Amino acid sequence: MNIEKLIRMANQIAEFFRSYPEEQAATGIHDHLVAFWTPHMRDAILIYANQGGDKLDPLVVKALQTFRTGESPIGKQVAGPGRSAN
Repeated sequence: MNIEKLIRMANQIAEFFRSYPEEQAATGIHDHLVAFWTPHMRDAILIYANQGGDKLDPLVVKALQTFRTGESPIGKQVAGPGRSAN
């Protein structure tokens, strides 16, 4: 998938979450990327963001920062046997 399409898709997600408080919007965007984007798609948009990402909505950039800090994108989605998710 080409980067222009990924940028457009990411910005559309941000537009959906625009009415939410900023932290909730960033979390919603992050969760959407984890749930519906492949690792390859997330990697491509991260590379673009790391190279400046001038076409990305600021909410998308904020959501992508959690990927950069090494937080697990699935930590709250999955728990091991006998453990509950966050």
